[in-house]
Amino acid sequence: MFFAGKPLLAAAALCAAGTALAHDALPSAAQPQGWKYPFACCSGFDCRMVPTKAVSERPEGYVIATTGEVVGYGDTRVRNSPDGDFHWCSVAGRNDGRTICLFVPPRAF
Repeated sequence: MFFAGKPLLAAAALCAAGTALAHDALPSAAQPQGWKYPFACCSGFDCRMVPTKAVSERPEGYVIATTGEVVGYGDTRVRNSPDGDFHWCSVAGRNDGRTICLFVPPRAF
């Protein structure tokens, strides 16, 4: 009987964890209700808004300041930012992680 309860307990824990890991961008002036990071970019903790100085633009693409990683302008990981701020999604949400997605504000010309 004790063994039979373990799978149910594990399933309940996974469901609770899934609820706790829902991840939205914080509300801003441009998006007062916030917005959801796409599942392909975020597993509940991978994405966050970053200051403008955390991402620079070079001829070859966007450069992530903490890692030096270059994400080309045509890279599929580059996405339009719904709120006009930079948002960076990195593996396990680490500051030294590889970029999963980069949400960028519209470029000025």
